[in-house]
Formats: sequence, structure tokens, C-alpha cells
Amino acid sequence: MIPLTAAEIAEITGGRLHGFEAAELDPQSVTLTGAETDSRQMTPGSLFIAKPGEATDGHHFIDAALASGAQLVLAERATYAPDGTEHPSVIVPDVVVAMGALAAEIIRRIRAHSPTTVIGITGSAGKTTTKDLLAALLGEEGPTTAPQGSYNGEVGVPLTVFTAELDTRYLIIEMGADGPGHIRYLCEMVKPDIGVVLMVGSAHAGKFGGADKIAQTKGELAELATEHVILNDDDAQVRAMADRASAPITWTTSDSMDVSSRTVAAKSLTLDGEGHPQFTLSFGPSREEFAVTSGLTGAHHITNILAAAAAAYRAGAEPEDIAARLQGLGPASRWRMERSVIDFKGEPQSLTIINDAYNANPESMREALRTLAMLTRPSAHDPLATARRSVAVLGAMLELGDESIIKHAQLGETVVRLNIDKTLVVGETAYPLYRGAIAEGSWGSEVHWVATAEEAESWLKSTLEPGDIVLLKSSNGAGLRLLGDKIASWEGTE
Repeated sequence: MIPLTAAEIAEITGGRLHGFEAAELDPQSVTLTGAETDSRQMTPGSLFIAKPGEATDGHHFIDAALASGAQLVLAERATYAPDGTEHPSVIVPDVVVAMGALAAEIIRRIRAHSPTTVIGITGSAGKTTTKDLLAALLGEEGPTTAPQGSYNGEVGVPLTVFTAELDTRYLIIEMGADGPGHIRYLCEMVKPDIGVVLMVGSAHAGKFGGADKIAQTKGELAELATEHVILNDDDAQVRAMADRASAPITWTTSDSMDVSSRTVAAKSLTLDGEGHPQFTLSFGPSREEFAVTSGLTGAHHITNILAAAAAAYRAGAEPEDIAARLQGLGPASRWRMERSVIDFKGEPQSLTIINDAYNANPESMREALRTLAMLTRPSAHDPLATARRSVAVLGAMLELGDESIIKHAQLGETVVRLNIDKTLVVGETAYPLYRGAIAEGSWGSEVHWVATAEEAESWLKSTLEPGDIVLLKSSNGAGLRLLGDKIASWEGTE
């Protein structure tokens, strides 16, 4: 974080200094060089942000944070050490709002110091993968700051900004939303130069009140990006955001017939034998084309690849450099089509696990299942290969609201239509998926349901065979990502 004194933090947030006189400290000389909400992550010179939460309250961990190196606390009330000593603090009415104010000021100072491009990315799926790709593309162009993991909300975005330094050339911001107005709030905080909108799906439909409201919220980024907007022409709801954009638009598409002077496209898209997208990357603006094989798994990632390429291009990277850096570039964040190959039952390299259980909505579930179906069948790349058995381990898609039962049931129909060999459904919320598969015609032992991840592990140990390809897919809260990690640790299991 750029250096800020305690006095500056109080001024920026409109907070009240507390505990400095008792500690004989000068707010003008106490300088902070980092900020965190986790008391376990403190380093000397840190600001500890005592954020109240649903499960616990950061105010309870102030002593631990100070003992670990924190020099100042941002809090909503005055607190004291066990001996009655006042904690050196800046007291504000709302810690999260104060974090946003700090982030906005930090970005203002970074921009004042040197040229900086802020890039915002939103969409119902693919934000983290696109962020990781873009960070790799721009990292060789200049100092680049991007979120850890999936930091993308009113807390995560400021935490990302706090890691930036004055010489940051590219600041990548992942923007998530739980309801209308959230993207606008984040845009007002970071003021993106370039806005990237990936797709509009049904994730969080329960919170938003429908897909139309999701589109309305995601489109706030198209409205507020000041220099350029990247829109996915393959998504009708994203395409409709063009009318709301106030900056020039660059389109992305995997439709080879729809390439214009403002389009970054994937021509002749296919998948290799490992499920990696192979395509010709076409830059309509420059008329340059490059053959690329991605290190990601699944055709659905082409949306993320093209968005990252277009954003990097509009941020100043050269087409040939973008194509070269994309070559073989795989996932950087965990549990996004994360592939492991292990020895199993005495046979080397005989079990493949694809762990994609960090996020899930009906659209991403179907794409992951299509990828599994493709990977387990002989293809034009190797027509003599033996078909492998497909095993889908599917958990709940959360936050679908009133549509949860029908969306899970429809996914069960998809499993049958794709001829997935074995499907294991995990958890009460996902039970309609099991019923949907049965109703669509699944029979015998093709589909099975268990209540817990522990039962799922037992079933898998007794059912899996060498050669199987196993997909795990669910929302983060369903916990299947951890089950995937357990399976990947079975190396050598008999």
C-alpha cells in the first residue's frame, strides 16, 4: 500500500482519532504501509481493519493484530487492551464505507503520480479466470496489480487497491455484485478506464430478483467505463448494453463470420484431445491473426480468453505479444477446471480429476458437463483412442431463488442427454437434479444421490475405476472443491 499516516487516514475517512494521547503517539508520524481485515496477516506497519462480519467481529481480534505488527486500527467503536490501555484507532461509523473512501483516495494518488490504467471486469461467470489471464498479459507491460483469488465486492475491491503501489501501471479490478447498484458503487470508487462485461447468467438470480436485473446491474460497468468498453457479442444481454456505453466499444466473439474493425475474435475454434481451445486469434482493429492453443480446459473459456486479449490490446499491448503470452496459458486460481492426473489402483496416470467446484450456475454447469462428455469420447484428434468413462459429481447451485428446483431438475435432464456414464448428486439442495435425471430416463446405477461430501467420498472410492475422468462442479458453499482435493490426494490408492 502507498504510505499513509494515521492523520491522513482519519481525514480521508472522516474518522475520529482515538488512543494516541495515551500512547504518546503523533498521528502525523505513524505511517501505515499495508492494510488487512485478517489479524493473522499483519506485518509491521499495517492497518488492521476491524470489520464486523456475519460469523464474527474483527473488533475481537484487535489485540492479536497489534501483537502481530499492526500499528493502527480502523474500527467502528473505541476498544481497549486487557490492561485498559486505549487502542490507537481511527473510529468511523461504517468500516466498509471507510475502506471504499481509502481505496478511492489511493487510486487518485496513484493516478497523480504516473500514468495508470484501471480495468474493471464483471460477469456472471469467468471474472476470476479473465482477471488472471489479463494480469499475465499485462504483467510484462508494466507493474500490474490484480486481486487475490476472487476479491470482487465492497470489501474485496478495496483490499485489492490496498496492495497497489504508486508505480502501478495497470490496476485490474474484479467486480461482483449481490444486487442492483453494487457495480455502480465499485465504479464510483475505482473509476475504471476500461470496462469488460463477460456474460449475464442466472447466478444470484434469487438476490437480484431475475436475470433482467442482473443484466441491468452488470451494465453499470458499460455505462461508467470512461475510455473503452469490451462487450461479449455472443451474449444477447451483454450485446444490448451497447446502448448504455458512453465510451467506444470493442466486441469479442467466437463467431468467425462476425469479424469487424472493432472485433477481437476466435476463428476456427476447436478443442484438442485434452480439451484445450485451439483457434485463430483475430484482431479486427489491426487485421492481424495468430494461431493459439490455450492451456485452459473447455470451449466456454473462449469468452474469457477473448475478453482478456481485447482488454490487453486496448490497454496498449501489441497483438503479437498478446498471442504469444496466451499460448499454453492455463489457470492461475484454484478450482477453475483444475486438472489433476493420479495413479489409481495400481495403474499409472489412470484417474483424471477436473475440479471446477468454486462457482456454479446453470450455464457454467452445462459447459463443464459438455467438456466432460467431449473428453471421454474418441475424437478426430485420436479416433482410435478408447472411450473413457465420464463421472460427474454435482452439488448445489446456490442463490437461484425460486428457480432453484426447476434449474436443478433441468440440469439432471442435461446429464442424461449428454450420456454422462455416472452421475453422483450431493446434498439436499441438489436433490432435484437427481430427480430430473431419473425423470429424463436415467436408469440402473447411472445416477446416485448422497446427502454429504463424506458419503460422496465413500461412494467414489468404491465406484471409480482406472481410466475414469471425474468432474466436480458446484457452488463454493457446497464444499465439493475440498472433496476434489481429497480425491486428488488418493495417489497410489488401491
